[in-house]
Amino acid sequence: SGRGTCLDNEPPKRDFLYPAVAPGQVYDADEQCRFQYGATSRQCKYGEVCRELWCLSKSNRCVTNSIPAAEGTLCQTGSIEKGWCYQGECVPFGTWPQSIDGGWGPWSIWGECSRTCGGGVSSSIRHCDSPAPSGGGKYCLGERKRYRSCNTDPCPSGARDFREKQCADFDNMPFRGKYYNWKPYTGGGVKPCALNCLAEGYNFYTERAPAVIDGTQCNADSLDICINGECKHVGCDNILGSDAKEDRCRVCGGDGSTCEAIEGFFNDSLPRGGYLEVIQIPRGSVHIEIREVAMSKNYIALKSEEDDYYINGAWTIDWPRKFDVAGTAFHYKRPTDEPESLEALGPTSENLIVMILLQEQNLGIRYKFNVPISRTGSGDNEVGFAWNHLPWSECSATCAGGAQKQEVVCKRLDDNSIVQNNYCDPDSKPPENQRACNTEPCPPEWFIGDWSECSKTCDGGMRSRTVLCIRKIGPSEEETLDNANCLTHRPIEKGSCNNQSCPPQWVALDWSECTPKCGPGFKHRIVLCKSSDLLKTFPAAQCQDETKPPVRIRCSLGRCPPPRWVTGDWGQCSAQCGLGQQMRTVQCLSYTGQASSECPETVRPPSMQQCESKCDSTPISNTEECKDVNKVAYCPLVLKFKFCSRAYFRQMCCKTCQGH
Repeated sequence: SGRGTCLDNEPPKRDFLYPAVAPGQVYDADEQCRFQYGATSRQCKYGEVCRELWCLSKSNRCVTNSIPAAEGTLCQTGSIEKGWCYQGECVPFGTWPQSIDGGWGPWSIWGECSRTCGGGVSSSIRHCDSPAPSGGGKYCLGERKRYRSCNTDPCPSGARDFREKQCADFDNMPFRGKYYNWKPYTGGGVKPCALNCLAEGYNFYTERAPAVIDGTQCNADSLDICINGECKHVGCDNILGSDAKEDRCRVCGGDGSTCEAIEGFFNDSLPRGGYLEVIQIPRGSVHIEIREVAMSKNYIALKSEEDDYYINGAWTIDWPRKFDVAGTAFHYKRPTDEPESLEALGPTSENLIVMILLQEQNLGIRYKFNVPISRTGSGDNEVGFAWNHLPWSECSATCAGGAQKQEVVCKRLDDNSIVQNNYCDPDSKPPENQRACNTEPCPPEWFIGDWSECSKTCDGGMRSRTVLCIRKIGPSEEETLDNANCLTHRPIEKGSCNNQSCPPQWVALDWSECTPKCGPGFKHRIVLCKSSDLLKTFPAAQCQDETKPPVRIRCSLGRCPPPRWVTGDWGQCSAQCGLGQQMRTVQCLSYTGQASSECPETVRPPSMQQCESKCDSTPISNTEECKDVNKVAYCPLVLKFKFCSRAYFRQMCCKTCQGH
C-alpha cells in the first residue's frame, strides 16, 4: 500500500550497553518470589524452576503464575548438581550458547508468469534458514524475493488491454448496490499502479483494487510495469531493470543512425477557409509532434492517402482523446488555455497526411518527426556521443517532501538525441543530481483501512474499518489529527454486508425422551427444512442432504432391573373336602413383561402346594347305612394319612371319615 516507506531510512547509529550479568544472578529465586507475592514470600522447592517458579503465598500455600524463573536462576537436576536456567532449561552453570548469524537458503524455482503475453513477471523466494539465526545472531541481509520478466512477446493484435480486462472483471460485482461497466481510469491524481476504474456513462471513478496484477504497464506510453503496487523500470528490451534505451529512431539499443529528423513550420492560409495540407508523414515515422504555435479557431486534422479522415474530418470536430491510427496511438490534445497538438510515438504502418481545418488566419504550425533511412554498415561511426543531464524530473510528491532527479543520459552530439548508455565512456559518467522539493506538509486527508471480515455470510452482517484523519509531514512521517481537520465528509467506519438471503437450512426440534426407560434405547426428533428467518417450511429436497442433522441417536437411562419370577394367584384346591393340591403360574419376566430365561432357578417360587378343604357333615340317607367296609386295620390308616378327602377312601371308610 506504499505505507512502509518509514522502513527505508537508514537507522540511527546507537551504541547500547546491555547488561553483562544474567537477571537470575542479580535476583535469586527468593527475590523473584518477593517481587510477585510480597516481602514474606520465598521459593517453594517444587517442580522445575526453569519452567515454572513456585512461591509461598500469604496464605502459606505454594502457588505459581506459570512463568519460568528468570534467565540465570540457579537450578538443580538429577544429572546437573549446579546449573542455571537458560531458555526454559536447566543447563550447567556458566553455559551460554554462541550466537549464530543467519544465512540465506537456496532460491526457489521461478513461479508462474503473471501474464501470458505482453511482458509479465515471475518471482522466486528464499528463506533465512541456512542456518536460521539463533542465540541472538543476526538476520540475513538482502532480498527475500526477486523478480524477472517473462512472456515478453507482444500480445496478438486485437487482444484486450490487460488493465481494461482487470476493470471489466468487476462488471458482475455490485458497487453500492448497482452494476456498472468499468473502464480503466488513468487521469491525474491517481497512483499509476492502483486499479482505478471509470463507470462507463457516469461521471465518477473509484479505486477497485489497491494494486493491479503484477506485469500491468504503469502508463500507456511506458514499458515500466507494476510489481506489488510499485512502478518498476523496464528497458526497451522488455527486461525488468534493464537500462536498454530506444534511440531517436525507436530502435532498442540503437545509436540513432537509422532515421533522420524532419522539422518545419507551416503558416499558409486559405481566404475562405477549409482543409489545407500541412505535411505528409511517411510510413515508419516515429516521435511525431504536430503543434499550433498559438491558440486559434483552427483544428489539426489527420487523414490517409486515400482521403479517409481519422481525426476532425468532414467538418466534424472530435473530442480530444487517444486515437488508434496506422498501428500507433495518436494523442489529440486541445486544452482550454494552450494551443492544440497531435503526438504519436510511432512507428506508423502507412503514409499519413496532416491537414489543417482553417476557420481564421493560420498563425502557424510546427511539426517534427523522424523518418527511417536506409544505411549500410553499423551506423554513424563519425558521430560523437557525450553524457548529458536531463532537465529536472517532476517532483515525486506534491507535498511532505519529494525528490527531483536529473538523470544522466548518453546523447548524440549532432542532434542531441538520446541513445543507449554503452555508446558513452562509462568512466566519465557524471553522478545523477537530486534535490528535495515540495517540502511543505500535505493537507489533512482521511486514512481508510481495509474492511474487516463480514460478521455473517448472508442475511445481512456488519463489517468495520479504521478511519483516521492524518496529515503527511515528511516522506516517511505522518501525524494523526482530530477529525475536524479533515474537511471532506468522513467515510463510514461500519457498514452492512452480505445482505443476500441465506439458503434454506435444517432446523431441529427438541429430542424426545429416551425409550425404553432403561438400558440402551433411542431418542427421536423432527428435523425441518426452514427459511433463514424460520417463517417458511420447505420440502426436504431444498436443503442439503449431507448437512441434515441426525433424527435418531442412541441413549441409555441406566441399567435395567434384572428379570424376576412373577407368580399368579393360587388356583382352587383339588379336593372339595379334606386334603388336596392347588396350582399357580410361575413365570420369569423381564422389566418389560416379556418372557425371559435369565431368572435364577434357586429362588424360583413353587407352582404347587397342598391344600385342605373343610368338609361339611353329610346327612346319611335312611336307606343307606354309613359304615366302614373293611374293619380290619385299613380305615384307621386312611384317617391317619388324611386320605378321607378322596372319594374312594371316603366311601370305603365312611364311618371312620365321618366328620373329617
